[in-house]
Amino acid sequence: MVIEAGRQTGFGHRIRLGMVGGGQGAFIGGVHRIAARLDDRYELVAGALSSEPARAKASARELGLAEERAYGSYEEMAKAEAARPDGIEAVSIVTPNHMHAPVARAFLKAGIHIICDKPLTTTLAEARDLAALVRESGRLFVVTHNYTGYPLVRQARALVASGALGTLRLVQVEYAQDWLTEKTEATGQKQAAWRTDPKQAGAGGALGDIGTHAYNLASFVTGLKLKELCAELTSFVEGRALDDDVQILLRFEGGAKGALWASQVAPGNENGLKLRVYGSKGGLEWAQENPNQLWFTPFGEPKRLLTRGGAGALSEAARVTRIPSGHPEGYLEGFATIYSEAADAIIAARGGAKPDPAVTYPTVEDGLAGMAFIEAAVASSKAGGRWTSL
Repeated sequence: MVIEAGRQTGFGHRIRLGMVGGGQGAFIGGVHRIAARLDDRYELVAGALSSEPARAKASARELGLAEERAYGSYEEMAKAEAARPDGIEAVSIVTPNHMHAPVARAFLKAGIHIICDKPLTTTLAEARDLAALVRESGRLFVVTHNYTGYPLVRQARALVASGALGTLRLVQVEYAQDWLTEKTEATGQKQAAWRTDPKQAGAGGALGDIGTHAYNLASFVTGLKLKELCAELTSFVEGRALDDDVQILLRFEGGAKGALWASQVAPGNENGLKLRVYGSKGGLEWAQENPNQLWFTPFGEPKRLLTRGGAGALSEAARVTRIPSGHPEGYLEGFATIYSEAADAIIAARGGAKPDPAVTYPTVEDGLAGMAFIEAAVASSKAGGRWTSL
């Protein structure tokens, strides 16, 4: 990926992008649209932006989409775009969780690459079927675990891989929010309503919404594979159908231990994603709300503060950095990194080439791992906190 003054060079025309979901009243659709355009790699040309045809059309008009490419359903969109000589090359799926799999299947069968929000599906069985279809189709499937796109998360991953921490022993990850401390879903708030509805969100509430991000971040940085877990899922708000707090003990292959806490009922926390990793030679600490700083401590030495653009360039951080040091770079740019790496892979696929091995965007296999994590955590909690293998 070559970046010059915030723009990437050396590639062909912009990738023709479609979107399913993300219309009026949605949050994450706008984030995806910004991310897709940030590095000037995509052009949004088609959409089925709502499950309500009238809202879908109105949303498309607001975004300036051509009338004939503003679709009332994803099925219509997949069929029509596959038949066009200038049809979309990739589709962003930004619907509630229960629609990820059916939408992805329709576009995979139409020969279109997928960029999908997490979690992958609502059940592990459905995720397995979808992963099998992805392998069979030969299409790219990108899961937007955007925190893996942060520059210092990439640097943390490189530090671990280099052996700088030695043999990994402890992994502590947490993701704390407070926006569901009250029964917000009862007020008609759209984002709260579907996230607390098992029919739309799946078996995990906070577990599926933010717990999967925490688990993915820990896995991405450490490279460790989870062996088994012991979970307690709680719904603190009376009448809430899904968990709003998650406490999980982790045992990794190779002997490392860990803990994961995810909560949406922790007053005073906005988006408190934090990771700490400790090994036989040192440790590291990173917090999403201060993303341009990474603490690295070799054992027996003072803590070292690594910054995204500080003295002594950090190669992995630099590779996905857009702006000069001292300027904040985070949430939107993390999404944009995933989109740009997906663009690299899509362009490579045009010519039948394989993506650059340096590209590390999350794939359908990462999404599948996330669903295995959710299923094991739910099973463990229902069994009274029994240790459960993945």
